[in-house]
Amino acid sequence: MKHEHAAAERQIEQFSRKGAKAQRFLFGFPLRLCAFAGKTPLHLLALLVLFVPLLSACGVSSTAEDRSKVHVGIVFDIGGKDDRSFNAAAWEGVQRAAKELPIVLRDIEPGTPNAIEPAMRAFAEQNFDLIIGVGFAQAPIMEQVAKDYPNIQFAIIDGVSKLPNVASLVFKEHEGSYLVGILAAKASRTGTIGFLGGMDIGLIHRFAQGYEEGARSVNPNIRVIRNYVGVSDAAWNNPGKGKELSLAQIGKGADVIFTAAGNSGLGAFDAVEQQGKQNGRATHFVIGVDSNQNMVKPGFVLTSMVKRVDNAVYDIVQDVVNHRFSPGLHVFGLEKDGVGYAMDDNNKDLVTPEAVQEAEAAKMKIIAGEIKVTDAMGT
Repeated sequence: MKHEHAAAERQIEQFSRKGAKAQRFLFGFPLRLCAFAGKTPLHLLALLVLFVPLLSACGVSSTAEDRSKVHVGIVFDIGGKDDRSFNAAAWEGVQRAAKELPIVLRDIEPGTPNAIEPAMRAFAEQNFDLIIGVGFAQAPIMEQVAKDYPNIQFAIIDGVSKLPNVASLVFKEHEGSYLVGILAAKASRTGTIGFLGGMDIGLIHRFAQGYEEGARSVNPNIRVIRNYVGVSDAAWNNPGKGKELSLAQIGKGADVIFTAAGNSGLGAFDAVEQQGKQNGRATHFVIGVDSNQNMVKPGFVLTSMVKRVDNAVYDIVQDVVNHRFSPGLHVFGLEKDGVGYAMDDNNKDLVTPEAVQEAEAAKMKIIAGEIKVTDAMGT
């Protein structure tokens, strides 16, 4: 066994030398390799060999000044923090926390799903105070890591854990999607609208069902075309496929497309822009998601279903700083301004006052319980 550990260490050192430049982005300064052998299972060592250009930071020594601050590590999903959507919203939240609160912030953008667990364990080995996982797919991974590090606090976005050291940050996406469904139906001239999802899973069905119910509240006969990019993690990072599916929906008559597909959704923006304008107004519109994406293609973005991941992330960091960390469910819906739709200078001339009035009336009814939006998470 000692021989196997020694061989694994040599492999890690070799990969570390090759990836020396890539190491710097994890903690921002020269890093040195820690010895995982002897305290890490061989299967994890194999993952570390693959991931070592990112993870050899586990032996970095912290200054006294750094240790006086709360250390926060965030692990993005494979779409990356520049997806202008879900990850970008989380990134905005932790960046705001870094500016306003006494924290040291580090981040990792895993290139593959296999890189997520070693990333979390690297932060845990460094005894970070809070480790944040972005995306439901990280929930089972965080469950395992959090069990091994019971004294470290974790937060998972869009996932649920019952562990006493994990906060689950979840959203009522169906409620926000209902409102943009109203706006889509009010804007549609063809009576056909589209929905582009990333993975064909329950979480994204929640967006789709809420959107469809909101649209049908305006036009019971409206046609809604649903498509999903794929069934694996790659579905979040394929804008080419997103554009292809969006163009197919447009070919079937859809003139408004709501995308909940991460980086893949940017293909829908390209698809509607490609249709051009008539009399100065776009002939087709896209609805953004998670972050305010109205500025991505100004004039072609009807609105964005904002999911305030930024606020949720900021709040959990603030809780840790103030020693108020609370495990369990943290639910963000319309009543907490956790979801909604974006209005700004980019789309104020695209959405009519009547449509806004109808959406706002529905919002109040949802909060009051007069409208029950279906939560399709389980389907």
